[in-house]
Amino acid sequence: MTKVRRVLRTPLASAILGGVIVAAFGWIAIAAGWIQSEGGSTTTVAAPLAAPVADKSSGDGDTNVVNQIYRQDGEGVGFIEADIAAKESTQSFSPFGEPESEGGGTATGSGFVIDTEGHMLTNNHVVEGADQIRVKLGDSETTYDAEVVGADPAMDLALLDVEAPADQLHPLALGSSAEMEVGDPVVAIGNPFGLDRTVTSGIVSALQRQISAPDGFSISNVIQTDAAINPGNSGGPLINADGEVIGINSQIATGGGGGGNVGIGFAIPIDTVKAEIQELKTTGEVDHAFLGISGGTITADLAKAINLPVEEGVIVQSVVKGGPADKAGIEGGNTSATIDGAEVSLGGDVITKVEGKKVTSMDEIVEIVNEADPGDEIELTILRDGSTKTATVTLGDRPDSAAGESPNSE
Repeated sequence: MTKVRRVLRTPLASAILGGVIVAAFGWIAIAAGWIQSEGGSTTTVAAPLAAPVADKSSGDGDTNVVNQIYRQDGEGVGFIEADIAAKESTQSFSPFGEPESEGGGTATGSGFVIDTEGHMLTNNHVVEGADQIRVKLGDSETTYDAEVVGADPAMDLALLDVEAPADQLHPLALGSSAEMEVGDPVVAIGNPFGLDRTVTSGIVSALQRQISAPDGFSISNVIQTDAAINPGNSGGPLINADGEVIGINSQIATGGGGGGNVGIGFAIPIDTVKAEIQELKTTGEVDHAFLGISGGTITADLAKAINLPVEEGVIVQSVVKGGPADKAGIEGGNTSATIDGAEVSLGGDVITKVEGKKVTSMDEIVEIVNEADPGDEIELTILRDGSTKTATVTLGDRPDSAAGESPNSE
């Protein structure tokens, strides 16, 4: 069975518009992030709030929280198979660091039920381009057809409609990723390497990470965990100690080039996902704001090395021609230099504030744009030729891909 997966961009693999592109001095390429919009009415029966799975007052001596979470939530986790047609080679790589199959085949992954209407969340890279999608629920061998209701490649998110009877649907409760803290216990349920309904456990290793979506744009506020996540876990739930989903398992770091787990996995935060569900149901897609620059975080060492007038902020390396920043008069660099082995573009504007608030890193600009909507205006305070200026940028609609938008992109 051929495993078909999608792209994980490596550092400096795309030097514009949004991936998590980090090298010497924290150089990061950016365009924007996703829209967090809600609204509209729905008759969907939402997943119930879950009570804590470990009731210490029960006195039955069963304090195996992982086992209880597995028993409570396992039936709501799906094993997804997606038939993918052959396509032209793009030399792309999967979120698990392995070459993507170009000859077509069957992609396998995970997902979880969110209501009694049959809606299931998963990663877009699991089902993108699928001619047919099949889902098994829990430990059942019954296969149900499914179709994509909506997808957001920039968030690597897809919403499916599974044609299963209501009595076979066991919605998982959605928690709050904002309430998670480093060290909190978590459980992952999924189908690594086709081994269905596998449970692993660990902790929240870090918060506020950024990863690159398959389209090259960045995803903010990502949860890092050491719970074992492998190919096939994509789209499955990361669950807190109360049995609530707090993230969607999406990517792993593979260390020495292999495709297996090394204790570093990443989950898309459920708070961001919840903000998109209704829009995916009603329109099938999500709009994202777009700034249109690539830039790098300024450090004291970098400022000294290239004689900058400030020791923090963001230096603009390039600007997308005709993009929002370009229309607002933001200027990119005009001189190439190599610093600690990384090629950078110097001479561009230095962004010191957004909406009057100091910014100290490119990550901050990424997050600001990710939280905005197309059409929103943001005021940038910049330094140019020793003078302080302001520029008001009207954010645009993000293009389909980060590739090909800048001379520096790859």
